[in-house]
Amino acid sequence: ESSISRKLFDSLIYTMNQSKDGGIHFAGLGIYYMDNDGSIRQIDLEEKDSWMRSTPCYDLERDGEGRLSKAALPAILDRLSACDAALLGPGLGRSAELSRLIAGMLEACRVPLVLDADGINGLDGHIDILRGTSCPVVLTPHEGEFARLSDALDRSNRLDAAKELAEQSGAVVVLKGYRTLIAAPDGRVRFNTTGNPGMATGGSGDVLAGILTSFLGQGLSPFDAASAAVWVHGAAGDLAAARIGEYGLTPTDLIETVPQLLF
Repeated sequence: ESSISRKLFDSLIYTMNQSKDGGIHFAGLGIYYMDNDGSIRQIDLEEKDSWMRSTPCYDLERDGEGRLSKAALPAILDRLSACDAALLGPGLGRSAELSRLIAGMLEACRVPLVLDADGINGLDGHIDILRGTSCPVVLTPHEGEFARLSDALDRSNRLDAAKELAEQSGAVVVLKGYRTLIAAPDGRVRFNTTGNPGMATGGSGDVLAGILTSFLGQGLSPFDAASAAVWVHGAAGDLAAARIGEYGLTPTDLIETVPQLLF
């Protein structure tokens, strides 16, 4: 519930699916860069239908199956140098090359970085990579993704498991689920009280990742940005459910509701 500025800023979004660019449209973002079709596109969100008129401004190297390869890293880092926050993972896919790309991003990135979905899966349990980063990192796993990073959930409850992973990795951990937990490396923990079962649909987590990246780009600390994003995401779900019901609730419903909470 920290105050949120409405200033414009650049943010770098890496996702492979146009429908998975999350709630970033409605969380205060002005311009972002999105990988969708083998290139980086600049999207100006003050212009209606900017996506439809956008043209590629950077080409990215891919493997034989169309997934990003580590050879794309120089172009990504070149664009990243002018950005305020980054998101890596939604719709990315999984491969050895992508794991190397993720490791390279973590090593070279200098702005707050959100790892979601396949950005987490690509670590494949190597949380030691996270300890050597030069940028703040926020991890946003559900329990299945969490299990690929740590076996803490097998040994303890959600609270202790999230705290342990945050301490070991040096990252802020957002453990999604009922009463989502936000754990900081210094031991601070927050529980979220917004949200409902209707939000447990594919794409809902992408909306959260987009909101979180937007808040990071506006200068909130990783712990506060994660806390605010989780609260806004859940509150949007509650408002949407009050209007149309939990059954059939979609990520688009969340996106359309977010502005009511921010502006």
